[in-house]
Amino acid sequence: MSDAETRRENTNQGKNKIAVKIYDEEYVIKGQADTMVIEKIAAYVDRKMRLVGQRNPQLSLSKIAVLAALNIAEDFVKLHEDYNTLSKQFDEVKKLGSGS
Repeated sequence: MSDAETRRENTNQGKNKIAVKIYDEEYVIKGQADTMVIEKIAAYVDRKMRLVGQRNPQLSLSKIAVLAALNIAEDFVKLHEDYNTLSKQFDEVKKLGSGS
């Protein structure tokens, strides 16, 4: 199974079961999320880990994973801040448009 390949299965409880490869390790994930979403997330995590590993080849797998997690958390925080800023701006524009 290559990094991009996955194995999908639908369990009898209505949950999806999918095998993904992240940083050359296979992980089986079960859940109700769409398998395409899980694949995208796994590919994103794999990319982040590979970037950290390429920049720091001396690091252990656990350190690569933690640094990748920190990078992903930073991406999330930035997106959340951007969302809040845009949401406030949208609310202000709505107020101006309604004449309040």
